[in-house]
Amino acid sequence: MKFVDGYVKSPLAGIAPWILMGVLNGPGRFEEAASVALALSLLTLWVGARRGVPVHLLEAFTVAFFGVLAVLGLVASDRAIEWLQLWAGALSSVALAAFAIITLLIRRPFTLAYAKDTTPQEFWDSPVFLRINYMISAAWAGAFLFSAVVGVYGDAVLGDNDNFWTAWILPIGAMIFALSFTEFYPDYATGEKTSIAEAFDWFPPFVTVVGIVGWVSDALPDAAAIALIVVGAVGSAVMRKLVPDKPDETEPIAPQ
Repeated sequence: MKFVDGYVKSPLAGIAPWILMGVLNGPGRFEEAASVALALSLLTLWVGARRGVPVHLLEAFTVAFFGVLAVLGLVASDRAIEWLQLWAGALSSVALAAFAIITLLIRRPFTLAYAKDTTPQEFWDSPVFLRINYMISAAWAGAFLFSAVVGVYGDAVLGDNDNFWTAWILPIGAMIFALSFTEFYPDYATGEKTSIAEAFDWFPPFVTVVGIVGWVSDALPDAAAIALIVVGAVGSAVMRKLVPDKPDETEPIAPQ
């Protein structure tokens, strides 16, 4: 139950269906991907209601977006479905980036609602609390925008919505960065963490995994894959020097 509460009270509750859509969508799978993403969105709302968590704007937007895609999957022509299969991933990233940027422009960063669920009300008007949520929302907006750009490049220029780099590695890396920043920045902003390197300690292992996956799947030449594995291993060793291991602890996205 603690895990479930943590999930429905975090931005991941609204973002997970978009990630799932990106993973599942592909040739011949648009309708299924949109339907599963919508189902996860609705399940999240139901679980949140059962746990007494209010509906957040991101989750409402997510249900509306995937509801439209699911309906299109049922009524659109075969030609339209083919177009959606190619462009749905990029369109999803564009929509999510636009949503996050708009919340920043109207001074209602979308992470603020989640932070208020876990932070006493007396902190809600704190400059530190507000700055933390602006920065975290901006990090997510940047990740979404980056994913949208590489997705559009993969679809429009490469004509491949399943490209190893533009459909998988680069968007996944952007999401991991945003998650890492969400965990890192509140403590950094309140003086509990002083090394910016802690926001990037995920990167060397990620490079190693990219090399392994690229090698096993033949998406990369052997030499390039081996080079990535070596670089990632060396980078991990360096990062361990810069960021010593610390005891595990639960960290909120805003000061408590």
